Amino acid sequence: MIPTGYLSRPGFGRKSARQRLDVLSVFQCLFLPWLFFCAIFALLSCSLHYYRPTLTYILVALGGLLLATLCWTAFRVVKSLQEPSWYTFLFATMVVAWLLGVTFGNMNFAATTSPYFSYLNMDVLPEVSVEQSTGEEVMPAGRAYFGKSSVLDIRRSMAFKNVDTYCVAPITTKKGVVQPLANYDFWAVGLNCCSLNTADFHCGEYENPNAHSGLRLLNDEQRSFYRLAVEQATAAYSLKAEHPLFFYWTEDATAEMDSFRDNGYKYFLLGMLGHFAFQTICVLVAIAAFSNWDFA
Repeated sequence: MIPTGYLSRPGFGRKSARQRLDVLSVFQCLFLPWLFFCAIFALLSCSLHYYRPTLTYILVALGGLLLATLCWTAFRVVKSLQEPSWYTFLFATMVVAWLLGVTFGNMNFAATTSPYFSYLNMDVLPEVSVEQSTGEEVMPAGRAYFGKSSVLDIRRSMAFKNVDTYCVAPITTKKGVVQPLANYDFWAVGLNCCSLNTADFHCGEYENPNAHSGLRLLNDEQRSFYRLAVEQATAAYSLKAEHPLFFYWTEDATAEMDSFRDNGYKYFLLGMLGHFAFQTICVLVAIAAFSNWDFA
């Protein structure tokens, strides 16, 4: 990176200069941090992070090592010139790009990539009978299809309050009327979508008559609270639930799973565009500052 030169400005009472606009430096400072952000963001958002997390963080750390090298070079340049430079700006925005890439990459991974590949690596069961199947038998499933006669028994829904409201409703079968089951091992769940005092479960696609499938709950921290809600339901309605499993009620569990992948791409694209806009604003501010910076 070549620091910008200076133009003498005659006509002042003291010797002064302004940094001249270096087009190459401007383009470098615009695109290099943005590309660096995109690389870190993509690295932490992709399947490599799921299957090879150690390798992923080694590569991210190498990016940090690159920044350390740039930092040392920028320090030497600033020390020799004793003035702001495009090199200093490039280093500062590269650091910001690395931090933002790590932050938003991990957020995107946790929200989209990790659930998608977790579901993808679990079993999908196309025929689950709520009357005959048990929770133990369905334990490996990430997606389950319960058949066209399956419904939610909202009259026996329940809620447990612990900061958030954890809502559960048993999945049963309807043959003219809702059928009572000997064992209720399959439950639809949702967060903050029911009341504590009345049975009014309205989570997921509870109103969709074509919804007969479930996407498995993966959040271990929430599972214990949903289990407490089930215990309250079994006590209140005299039900039996030996091995309760929890699902998000939906029409098509596979399509719901694919939405995590699609959202991951969407958030990555939004992150790219957002950071480019941010970097553009930073460069414009730097141009204005450098072009009006006087040096004695």
